[in-house]
Amino acid sequence: MAEHHKSPLAPRPVFFARLARNAALGMVLIAIGMGIGMAGYHFFEGLPWIDAFTNAAMILSGMGPVCELKTFGGKLFAGCYALFSGLMFILVVGLFFGPVVHRFLHKFHLESGKEKSD
Repeated sequence: MAEHHKSPLAPRPVFFARLARNAALGMVLIAIGMGIGMAGYHFFEGLPWIDAFTNAAMILSGMGPVCELKTFGGKLFAGCYALFSGLMFILVVGLFFGPVVHRFLHKFHLESGKEKSD
């Protein structure tokens, strides 16, 4: 997926393709996470779809729930979904910034190698 540390830096079009691929994968994961959250709030808590969307979006973004939870199943789901959302956030941030960090470190490694050989 990424070039070896001894190989030359990937051209910009390859780098931008990696960024686009990772961004698309991150968006798919966010959509899946939203779907799970919406279904859970709708079926466990009996919220209308628009309220389930709002609650899922707020939890997935780290803001917190909007509607008061009333059922045991809804509260249990909300706790599990909050843990899932935290891990999803870390995963998506890693996907978005992974190629950027890799390129920076690879470029830094190539530049530091040139200084040693001179």
